[in-house]
Amino acid sequence: MRSLPDLHAVDVWVFDLDNTLYPARCNLFAQVSQRMGAFIAEFLAVELDQARAVQKDYFRRHGTTLRGLMVEHDMDPTPFLDYVHDIDLSPVPRDDRLDRALAALPGRKVIFTNGTTSHARRITDHLGVSHHFEAVYDIAEAGYVPKPEPGPYQDLAERHDIEPGSAVMVEDMARNLVPAAEMGMTTVWVRGDSEWSRAGHQGGHVHHVTDDLVDWLVEITDEPTPGRG
Repeated sequence: MRSLPDLHAVDVWVFDLDNTLYPARCNLFAQVSQRMGAFIAEFLAVELDQARAVQKDYFRRHGTTLRGLMVEHDMDPTPFLDYVHDIDLSPVPRDDRLDRALAALPGRKVIFTNGTTSHARRITDHLGVSHHFEAVYDIAEAGYVPKPEPGPYQDLAERHDIEPGSAVMVEDMARNLVPAAEMGMTTVWVRGDSEWSRAGHQGGHVHHVTDDLVDWLVEITDEPTPGRG
């Protein structure tokens, strides 16, 4: 495990969005997944069971279902993304501790998501934390190339003047931390129970692990001596 840098030496905090800034137990992905299946069924004119099989297959082979639909069917991503992100946010509770912890965290803060900027802003507005983030780097800016492909990580760093050695990346999918660690970022895995959260968690690319982002942020911002993680 790598020691956490002195907080004041961290220039940029890069946060994933879904199942990171809010707990995975809110299960927003169940809504997204259901809407993906419905969209695919209509788009491909197939039964829902077949659409769900396509959804899972494309996720495994292409990194995201969206990428599979674009590669295999030359699909326009915008209608798909708009449809699947039209979800009910009421399962996500507003947490004032998150707002206070982000305020206490020195350095710039950026969201890096395989979703869209509009989805990210809707989530962070709901959480009451949008004002902490100077930018959202989304799937459109990444050219619809999803994490953990390394290209978007390099592009993120260039666009937002991020020096990896003074950056921390926080993410719920362990495999998405591989390129960040290879670039020199300190990494934090928000561990979940799902298969996709834990896939690829073995190895030196995971520097810190927490089961609760807010608890971890509160701990490090309250800790007088840097290094706990």
